[in-house]
Amino acid sequence: MMFYLHRLSDQVGGLNVFFYVTFRAVAAAVTAFALSLIIGNFVIRKLISLKIGQPIRSVEEVRRLAELHGGKQGTPTMGGVLVIGTVFLASVLWARPDNRFVWLVLVSMLYLGVLGFLDDYLKVTKKKSDGVPGRVKLAAQLVLAAVVTVVFLTSPLLQVQARSLYLPFFKAPVITDMGWFTLIFFAVVIVGSSNAVNLTDGLDGLAIGCTVTVALAYAFLSYAAGNFKIAEYLQVPFYPFTGELTVVCAALVGAGLGFLWFNCYPAKVFMGDTGSLSIGGMIGVVAICCKQEFLLAVVGGVFVLEAISVIMQVLSFQLTGRRIFAMSPLHHHFELVGWKENTVIVRFWILSAVFAVLGLATLKLR
Repeated sequence: MMFYLHRLSDQVGGLNVFFYVTFRAVAAAVTAFALSLIIGNFVIRKLISLKIGQPIRSVEEVRRLAELHGGKQGTPTMGGVLVIGTVFLASVLWARPDNRFVWLVLVSMLYLGVLGFLDDYLKVTKKKSDGVPGRVKLAAQLVLAAVVTVVFLTSPLLQVQARSLYLPFFKAPVITDMGWFTLIFFAVVIVGSSNAVNLTDGLDGLAIGCTVTVALAYAFLSYAAGNFKIAEYLQVPFYPFTGELTVVCAALVGAGLGFLWFNCYPAKVFMGDTGSLSIGGMIGVVAICCKQEFLLAVVGGVFVLEAISVIMQVLSFQLTGRRIFAMSPLHHHFELVGWKENTVIVRFWILSAVFAVLGLATLKLR
């Protein structure tokens, strides 16, 4: 919306800055952060008045975890609405409204936000940790993956590159035409990313802190993919529409920092599945749009480790009857072996920043 102000630069000097992605990205981050601080307490009070409190797993399920987190019982959840709302408003305000990738990412975020909201609502009303059945949740995520695939494969401008498979450290695509396997690939990226962030959201500020570093990294990746000269220099796929996702990713950075203001230990509000599913899916769609899907496994290394820990734990118990970790996801393992909650959170933030830097470093190793 603000983008069009640059057309008045002939009449009013200085308005040409609204044309530049970098300026609007910074503005989007500041806007999302400011909005979060302004309306954050109102949202929290509203959630409290609606008695939308976070259910904690029962003592029978995990006695030691219940002892550690029992004090968090009743902390308002569904705080992800604050992240979703501020990202959406900042993006609509500062991104080009005629950019198809912007709307694809925002609609994906809203769609998964609704799914997460239903999941949280069922948990709150039932006073249990079970929400939307896993199969239903997976089916809904696959529907989104199918829609994203159709958007790409039905566009003459997008389908060629969408079908290509790029790997870190390689300049050229390793597969030039995945055909309809593209659907499976996109589904893995979106479902995996969405659920990985969801699994990471177990400690105060953990998931949103890691989200900030991942979003910042993909702001750089989106800018590179949308700028022909930079894309050519770094030998990354060039998409003319991707540059505007820098604004959306920057908005997520600002919204994430704003939410962290209230979600840091001890948290005044939890994002719930409303936030984690939508943020994870949104990041997955951004990765698809800038053709850096595999790099997400590096940049989002903490999310990957959390998801892998769950998979390893389940497989080990089913095959051998033994558990590899004291508990999964991984952050709970470190809690149960004696790390303080703040220690786990900050160390995982550090790892997330390191993974993001390593991911960006691969751009020069091609």
